[in-house]
Amino acid sequence: MRLTLADHRIMKSINILSLVITVSLFSCTSTTKKEEQKATSNDSAKLILFPGEKHLTNVKQLTFGGDNAEAYWSFDGKKLSFQLTDHKQLMCDQIFFGEVPFDSAGIFNYKMVSTGKGRTTCAFFLPGDSLILYASTHAKQDTCPPVPDRKKIGKYVWPVYHTYEIYIADLNGNINKQLTNNKYYDAEATVSPKGDKIIFTSTRDGDLDLYTMNLDGSNVKRITHELGYDGGAWFSPDGSKIVWRASRPDVIEDKNTYRRLLKDGIVAPTHMEVYVANADGSNVHQVTDMKGANWAPTFTPDGNKILFASNYEYERGFPFNLYLINLDGTGLEKVTQSKMFDAFPMFSPDGKYLVWCSNRNNGGTHDTNIFVAEWVK
Repeated sequence: MRLTLADHRIMKSINILSLVITVSLFSCTSTTKKEEQKATSNDSAKLILFPGEKHLTNVKQLTFGGDNAEAYWSFDGKKLSFQLTDHKQLMCDQIFFGEVPFDSAGIFNYKMVSTGKGRTTCAFFLPGDSLILYASTHAKQDTCPPVPDRKKIGKYVWPVYHTYEIYIADLNGNINKQLTNNKYYDAEATVSPKGDKIIFTSTRDGDLDLYTMNLDGSNVKRITHELGYDGGAWFSPDGSKIVWRASRPDVIEDKNTYRRLLKDGIVAPTHMEVYVANADGSNVHQVTDMKGANWAPTFTPDGNKILFASNYEYERGFPFNLYLINLDGTGLEKVTQSKMFDAFPMFSPDGKYLVWCSNRNNGGTHDTNIFVAEWVK
């Protein structure tokens, strides 16, 4: 389960204990002159590059409206899969893909590959780039599933839809295969760069844990066992390690609350940290130890650092910035400076480009957009 733009809007109005895990992709026009990229208090929402963002250059905005989220590279580094809600024809996320225009004048054209029914999340290309993996609720209902009444519950929560199943579709939207088929939450799937394994989150054993499986859905193995929400997992570039976000309720009251909410199909992710382990789940160690929400982690191209999103600097729980950190938790470095929302980073397979989602250059709206930049070490 990932954040939606609606979650993002709510997060801006809730207290410090609330967790923002919302995202949409929205593109803006790119700026080429440095003079036009200088930040001021009046035009910060119009910028695509902020002072101090030394790791980013030649930034290009790809999408231009609606809630776009989780843009992830194909194996050949030429295409992106992502999810989109436009609040006009699409009232909840559907899956799209498009070819990335690396030239300054190119337009990001994309098309839908999901069914247009239910809610979808977490799309990822399979090796060969002719098939896309994603989770969807469309088998159970055509319309968007209901969202929790946060006012009634009294806290910020996410829904854990047990109607999510994981599917494989071709680029024309034809479903090629259904990988899961049960009454549990199955989603958040990504594929190893080695092209041999899928990692995903499921409630099939009573908790939100990480599992691996073969590309055809066989050989499912549970690889996390601690109480709490384990999700958003990624493999390292060589496929030997994984990184993910996790909540770890550590007192009786918090543990009981977590179990009660999960039984009702919801989770209140108020504090998350980044963890790393071997690809089989062994040798687990915690990377971050910071207040707030630390999530959306991905490995750098050399596998030696992690790029992740966090709100730890801000007592009100917003904004979110991207940070680099060593695998042992040292060397924290701030990467983005927008003072808005920056999350869902992923490096291209060749390590030259970074894609992420941001509120920058949205004209002061709530739109979250997709951006691509050349990565500067």
